[in-house]
Amino acid sequence: MAMEIAKIVLDVTDAFPSHEKFGLKSQMDRCSISMPSNIAEGSSRTNKSFRHFIDIALGSSFELQTQLLLSQHRKYVSDEATESLENKIEEFQRMTMGFQNTLSAD
Repeated sequence: MAMEIAKIVLDVTDAFPSHEKFGLKSQMDRCSISMPSNIAEGSSRTNKSFRHFIDIALGSSFELQTQLLLSQHRKYVSDEATESLENKIEEFQRMTMGFQNTLSAD
């Protein structure tokens, strides 16, 4: 799901104005890429370490949500696209927190 969100965000931010290249576009791209990247990196670690990487991925998802709302405010993203992506982010958060709770803290 994190990969799907990252792909959507990368496609959406490609349409942002050029003056946002190093601003909101860059921030959103990095947050969305951070989500699956941290899960992938943490998956090869101990459960305790994996939980930490999942925390980072979750933090990035909450940051992305905030940036998405700012993008909507600036009219870079439609209300419909914002709602759809926000629903995916919230589903990712629920699923990821649920998975994180299954990891023992060894």
